[in-house]
Amino acid sequence: MKDELERLITNNRHAIQDDEPLEGHFERFEARLQKASKPTRTINFRPILKIAAIVVFVLLAGNQARMWFLPEKEKEEALTLGSISEEYREVEFYYTNAIAMGMNQWEKLSNEGLVSEPEQQMMQKEQNDFDLMYQKLQEELKANPNDERVINAMLEYYQARMNIITLIINKLQEVKQQKNNKSNENLEI
Repeated sequence: MKDELERLITNNRHAIQDDEPLEGHFERFEARLQKASKPTRTINFRPILKIAAIVVFVLLAGNQARMWFLPEKEKEEALTLGSISEEYREVEFYYTNAIAMGMNQWEKLSNEGLVSEPEQQMMQKEQNDFDLMYQKLQEELKANPNDERVINAMLEYYQARMNIITLIINKLQEVKQQKNNKSNENLEI
């Protein structure tokens, strides 16, 4: 292999020792330099940012003008007993928590399989009826915030809903207890 390398070098000695590069080398090199020195295209963000700032300013100014010239709609906030007085707030808090706890117990007993599908549907219908009644009472309370009859109706609503949920939960717990007693009797036999 060494001999082949020496023979290759000796046969091509005139091409290797040539001091001058091949013809057209300098032109090709200069063309490459010209390509490399061309400035790259840059995007000037300053006009884009100015336009964006103008658009934001116009939108904000338009919104301010709309708020200034058009009357603000009354916010539809639900009036509750708690917004009438501190005492009613405490009563409402008690009832809403008791109802929520009762519904949590209902869900727990329902998940344990003590409630059939028709019973669940019936309970859902009752809850929807209670919700509709509550919305009507809120409308009445909004129209007549100091009317004792409306306030008493709201209190009776809370009491009735809590009593019904409590009654149902107690019955379901009795059924659960009876099932547990029967299963314990079957184990003892």
